Amino acid sequence: MIDVAGNWQSVRDRVEAATRRAGRPPGAVTIVAVGKTQSAAAVAAAIDAGATDVGENYVQEAAAKMPLVGRPARWHLIGHLQRNKSARAVDLFDVIHTLDSVALGRTLAALATARQRVIRVLVEINLGAEASKSGVAPAALPALLRAFATVPVLVIDGLMAIPPPQRSAEAMRPFFRALRELRDAIAVDAAPNAPLRELSMGMSDDFEVAIEEGATLVRIGRAIFGERS
Repeated sequence: MIDVAGNWQSVRDRVEAATRRAGRPPGAVTIVAVGKTQSAAAVAAAIDAGATDVGENYVQEAAAKMPLVGRPARWHLIGHLQRNKSARAVDLFDVIHTLDSVALGRTLAALATARQRVIRVLVEINLGAEASKSGVAPAALPALLRAFATVPVLVIDGLMAIPPPQRSAEAMRPFFRALRELRDAIAVDAAPNAPLRELSMGMSDDFEVAIEEGATLVRIGRAIFGERS
């Protein structure tokens, strides 16, 4: 049996230690407990242990799991969002981490307008120019932000990235730093609906380095739940 509560405490302690080492204030980093392929009972155990935020990769899996979890949490979509699943995603999730095109943004904005609500998103950045991954090229980010500068129902809270695999956590540092520097550079001229306060980066093998480079959201699955089933 996986000790979800014990693992959660260990991860939280490591997050707090990395936050202190980086000279950042307590509470600067939120752990998103990633429940991909995990049972509703495992996710509920993480929430009982103290998790306030849960990440899911697939809309259908989250829709099946949420009623069974039955505990309050903020739900994040961290996997690629197909436009034909956008309406369901908007109804289910509090934050969508994977805005990766103007077309998807327009779909989300239309859904927000129809529902008379605000949708919070992060822009996914393809830092490694990987053809196999979705995401916006860093150079294309200004144009995407301009496209929604006068669309207040779409709030762009920050940036997200999944860098190319590396041999060590330390080797991920340049990618995490690049995302932070991109955010800092673009935030100077960002519209009011693009506060860009969040940096979603870092997972089980490298989240401490990500925190040292400015992560505000770390997406942790295996270190909390064990290997995926």
